[in-house]
Amino acid sequence: MLSTVEVLAQQVHITPEQPPGANGLIKIVNWLSWFVMLAGIAALIYAGGKFAWERWHGGAVEAPKIVLGALVGGIIATSAGTIMTQITSVQ
Repeated sequence: MLSTVEVLAQQVHITPEQPPGANGLIKIVNWLSWFVMLAGIAALIYAGGKFAWERWHGGAVEAPKIVLGALVGGIIATSAGTIMTQITSVQ
């Protein structure tokens, strides 16, 4: 009852190459990644100052939300960079 089945398939060799104008796009993405990192650092510094202000003067506690937002944004930005690095290194 059992029989062997032969499958004839062709291997497709894909060699990725950069499209025209990719260097400019890579430069823009690098600038954006620096901006995201600087914005995250600025948000943490601002939240630290807001923590101190709220501690000194009392009032509503908003600084933890800012810190949480900066941390979540930083995690997403870092993950995106890692994912893009892995995608571009696949050959």
